Amino acid sequence: MVATSTILDASGNPIKRSELAEPQTSRLMQLHREFSGHPSRGLTPARLAKILEAAEQGDIRAQHDLFLDMEEKDAHIFAEMGKRKRALLTVDWDIVPPRGASAAERKLAGYAKELIQDVPNFEDVILDALDGVGHGFSCQEIEWEMLGGEWLPGEIHHRPQSWFQTDRETRSEIRLRDMSLDGQALQPFGWISHVHKAKSGYVARSGLHRVLAWPYLFKNYSVGDLAEFLEIYGLPLRLGTYQAGASDDEKATLLRAVMSIGHDAAGIVPEGMLIDFKEAAKGSEGPFMAMMDWAEKSISKAVLGGTLTSQADGKSSTNALGNVHNEVRHDLMMSDAIQLAGTLTRDLVYPLLALNKGGVDDRRRQPRFQFVFDDSEDLAVLADALPKLVGVGMRIPSEWAHQRAGIPLAEEGESVLSPPAAMTQSALKMAALTAGVAKDLFPDQTALDAAIEGIAPEQLDAQARASLKPVLELIAASADYAEVFNALAETFPAMDTAQLEQALARAMFVADVWGRLSVENNA
Repeated sequence: MVATSTILDASGNPIKRSELAEPQTSRLMQLHREFSGHPSRGLTPARLAKILEAAEQGDIRAQHDLFLDMEEKDAHIFAEMGKRKRALLTVDWDIVPPRGASAAERKLAGYAKELIQDVPNFEDVILDALDGVGHGFSCQEIEWEMLGGEWLPGEIHHRPQSWFQTDRETRSEIRLRDMSLDGQALQPFGWISHVHKAKSGYVARSGLHRVLAWPYLFKNYSVGDLAEFLEIYGLPLRLGTYQAGASDDEKATLLRAVMSIGHDAAGIVPEGMLIDFKEAAKGSEGPFMAMMDWAEKSISKAVLGGTLTSQADGKSSTNALGNVHNEVRHDLMMSDAIQLAGTLTRDLVYPLLALNKGGVDDRRRQPRFQFVFDDSEDLAVLADALPKLVGVGMRIPSEWAHQRAGIPLAEEGESVLSPPAAMTQSALKMAALTAGVAKDLFPDQTALDAAIEGIAPEQLDAQARASLKPVLELIAASADYAEVFNALAETFPAMDTAQLEQALARAMFVADVWGRLSVENNA
C-alpha cells in the first residue's frame, strides 16, 4: 500500500482517506427516517402523467416510489424483471488485464480479482446494481475497512432511488437529497453508482419502468373491473320500491335489504315495501382478460424482448419461435453485462487498486471487470479443423485458438499438459526385445519377418475358429434367435479366448513397434 501518494478518483480529483471512515448517508439521517408514499394507490392516467413529468424536472422521489409499488403489486412485472436481473448471476466473471499485457499487469489483474472475491455477498452487489434496469440507476454505498493492511469493502448497502435527485443544470448527475436545491454530490470511492440505459435520455427517463407504467395502469383498471363483474355475475338485479312519504330510515332499511338479499338469499323489509327481481346480470370476462393479456404481453416484450420465453398462448408458441426469442433475450443479457462491467471497473476495481496499490499511471492500462460468456467452439470440431487449416498454410495465432476453445493461456512457470512423449531409444529397444522383434535398436528385415510370421493371418484365423467353434455349434443347433441368445449367455463366460487375445495383442504391439522403428530409421 502506498500511504504517502496522492490518490485520485476516476475524475482526477484527490481522495482523502479520512472521508472513507464513515458512509456519506450517516450525515443525512432524515433519509433513513423516510417512508414510501405508495403513489400507486388511486393511480389515474392524469396522476401518472404528473409523476413522470415531475421526475423529468428533477423530483424523482414519487416516480421511484411508484416503480417499487409496481414490482410489489404486479406479479408479472416482478417475475419478468426477476428473470432480467438474475440472468447475470449465472454468468462467470473475471478481472482481465489490458491487451498485450505485461507480467506486472497480469499480476495486478490477479490481485484485483482476489480482492473482489473477498467482497462479502458479491452476488447481491450484482443483483442490486441491476435494479437500475427498471429505475434507470442504482446506487450502493460502500463502507470501507482496513483488513490485514488492505482496504476492502466491509459492507455494501443498496440505497433506495427515492433518496436521490438529479442536478438542475444537466439533469444527468445523481445526487443525494439534502434539502438543498441541487442536492449533495456523491462522495468519491463511496458509491457503486450504476446508471443503466434501457433507452436513451436523461437519467429520470432512461429506466425501463417508465415504459411499463402505462401497461401497469391499464391492467390495474381491468383487474378492478373484472373483480366488480365477478362480484355481481349471475346475481339478479334487485329493485326495491317504497311508498310515497317514506322516511330516510325506511329508505335506508330497504336499501340494506336489497344489497344483502342477493348474497344471503334472505332478508326482511317493512310492510308496504316491495323488492322486485329482474333478469340475472349477464356478460363475459373476455374483454377484461383481453386487456390484461395485452398488458402482460407488452410488459414481457419490453423486459425480455419477446413473449414466447415467458408464456404460451396455445396457438402460435412453437419451439422454433421460442428459440428466436431466447436469442433476443441473450442480446439483452449481453448489453446488461457490458454496461454493468463498466460501472464495476470504475467504482470497484479502480478504487481497490488506487487505495491498495496507488492505482495505475495510465488509466487505459488498468485491469477491467468482465463477464465471461461461454462462446467457445465445440472442442471436437475445433481439434479436427485446426490441423487441417494449418496444413494448408493458414497462420493461426495461438491466442485466438485458445480463445475459441475456451482454454486460457498458461502463465509463465505454470504447469501445462503435454502430448505423450515419443518413446526413447532405450524404451524402443526394450519394447523390441520384449516382443521378440530384435536384439538391437534397429532390427534387420529377417527379425521383423520372423515376428510377423508368428502372427500370420492364417494362424490368427485358425485360432479364431478354434475359439469360436463352440459358439458356431450352438448357433447351428438352435431353433430361433431367443435360443441362440440364451445359449451364448451360458457359454461365453466359459470360453477360452486367452490364446486369441494374446495373438491379437502381439500383432498390434509388433505393428506399433515396427512403425516407430521405421520412422526412426528414415529420420
